[in-house]
Amino acid sequence: MAERRYNLKDNQVRAFNKLIRVSHQKLQLVTDLVRGLPVSRAIDVLKFSKKRVAGEVLKTLLSAVANAEHNQKLSADSLYVKEIWCGKALTMKRIMPGPRGSARPILKPFSNLTIILESGAPAKPSPKRETRDAKREEKPKVKKETKK
Repeated sequence: MAERRYNLKDNQVRAFNKLIRVSHQKLQLVTDLVRGLPVSRAIDVLKFSKKRVAGEVLKTLLSAVANAEHNQKLSADSLYVKEIWCGKALTMKRIMPGPRGSARPILKPFSNLTIILESGAPAKPSPKRETRDAKREEKPKVKKETKK
């Protein structure tokens, strides 16, 4: 068996996209939409998203699907998005003239994107913990009797 890099199993593939010209916070909004979805559903969600960066995420997802079909001989129908995350990359620093001869910084951030696909059925999401507000609503309110 060939040695696998990045601690991936035999039924997993990955794809990177480096130096995407968007902040990692904006990219995180799109990655949260497709996490855990089957690939066909994730492609539909990204195609109809209004976010500009959804095109970059779609390109990376299709690259990961192509990696799965070509390198690992996995069927595209059985793939789902196991992990997807983004992180900060470099930040270009520019200067804009400010009042009275001063200078103001302009920061132009870049991001990195990583997608890991896995073949098989997606794992069930863990049950969410109850918040304090939800617990308070569930408790029945007892009417206190007042003495006359």
